[in-house]
Amino acid sequence: MPPKQPRAWQRMLSGRRLDLLDPSPLDIEIEDIAHGLARVARWNGQTKGDHAYSVAEHSVLVESLTVQFEPNLDRHWRLAALLHDASEYVVGDMISPFKAALGLDYKEFENRLIRAVHMRFSIPVELPEKIEKLIKRADKASAFFEATQLAGFDHEEAATIFGRPKGLKNTTNNYVELKPLSVNDAKAQFLKRFEVLK
Repeated sequence: MPPKQPRAWQRMLSGRRLDLLDPSPLDIEIEDIAHGLARVARWNGQTKGDHAYSVAEHSVLVESLTVQFEPNLDRHWRLAALLHDASEYVVGDMISPFKAALGLDYKEFENRLIRAVHMRFSIPVELPEKIEKLIKRADKASAFFEATQLAGFDHEEAATIFGRPKGLKNTTNNYVELKPLSVNDAKAQFLKRFEVLK
């Protein structure tokens, strides 16, 4: 008798069973994403404040920063920015050094989830290079603000690792103030942005 295959799906609160090896867009629900991301801490939870700074909050900030950099950005690309870390509702937020140590297999696993999320919400599976670069720029700017305000980095160290944010419109001195939210507030904030952009 062949050995029993290990379970490779996760049951979501919506009742969906998401196959982790071959995720179907039909099993992806925005409520599950918002719920999961609001409970996943950035920086492995090593941040200041009464609440962890969640991936849901980070995602909302990244979407906001893309518009700061490109004020006329199309709604589809803004939605792509909001969902750029959506796979983390399943796999969690692994810090970049750990992802690098795991190698390409992990990245491919993460990419399969992101492709399914994109299909579910009618975003092109492959983003144009210009949009990829814009989201990455906003992601690094967000990391700089998070690192310096919440994770204990000084400005010079954060600038060396993430770059210093430049070109933010509607801000004072290219600065965005962060205040970690409760899980429920982070989830509500994420869903509110999704409703605007969908």
